[in-house]
Amino acid sequence: MNSIFFDAPLCDELRRQQLYNGQLFVYSATPGTLAFCEFTRQLVEEAFAPYDPREAQHFLPVERFMAILADLKPRFIHHPRAKELIQTILLERGCVLDKTYFDVPRLRTMTHGDYLKTGLAYAFHPHRDTWFSAPFSQQNWWLPVYDVQPENVMAFHPYYWSNPVRNGSQEYNYYVWNKTSRGKAAEQLKTDTRKQPHIQQELAVDPQFRIVSPAGSMLIFSGAQLHSTVPNESSYTRFSIDFRVVNYDDLVHRRAALNIDSESTGTTLRDFLRASDFSRLPDEIVAMYDSGTEVDGELIYRPPA
Repeated sequence: MNSIFFDAPLCDELRRQQLYNGQLFVYSATPGTLAFCEFTRQLVEEAFAPYDPREAQHFLPVERFMAILADLKPRFIHHPRAKELIQTILLERGCVLDKTYFDVPRLRTMTHGDYLKTGLAYAFHPHRDTWFSAPFSQQNWWLPVYDVQPENVMAFHPYYWSNPVRNGSQEYNYYVWNKTSRGKAAEQLKTDTRKQPHIQQELAVDPQFRIVSPAGSMLIFSGAQLHSTVPNESSYTRFSIDFRVVNYDDLVHRRAALNIDSESTGTTLRDFLRASDFSRLPDEIVAMYDSGTEVDGELIYRPPA
């Protein structure tokens, strides 16, 4: 059974236990999340000026829109202010910074209609993050930069929390992805040709539920949740932020959601930074989750200068 907790006064440890059991958490905006949205809106609005970023797709050729994203997204991801704001948000939610690790935040864009669904604005099909070599103790933290609508958010498919889905994750290795595909997002203009895990069966998308909450609100869910990008029919481009979180003690003691259908290899754990000082996870912890494929590609993605 999947439940949604609204502004639940649970400590981080109990929240993580619930997340690993398939529950979702929604929190009202806080000073930290509002500051993150304001910081992000400043970058986005400068990049798309003189247009409103949510409507820019109606005025710009898709090639120009993609070129803006190709500059904007790396600047956002690697901006030191983004990491500082994540620290603030984790503290607001009761996380112990010395035990909490996060990966760099992503700025997601979902344009209206068929304008752009590939590469830097990839429209994710129904998937679990664990198909992409994410650890099963991963928590996904997501917040809308502007207000969203039912027509431009994510959908969750609760039936499949405890029911496996045939998928292509057995052909996905994170290190190979880093070496051959990750840096090619900006090249995927009309069709995304990069090999990624897809569903290999007919999927019952209903029942589904969509979380519609104001800008600055926070949604937290397990990386093992089956979720998808809703076809955007709102007339506006959706801008959102997400980052992933793991807890050191959970990794050590293997506290996590169950694996019911993922066969991907490699691990994303080397991407995670300790919230207190931005150091990486110790090698001995990462080794607990590796698959013996460390020589197949790049362990950590290094973007071109």
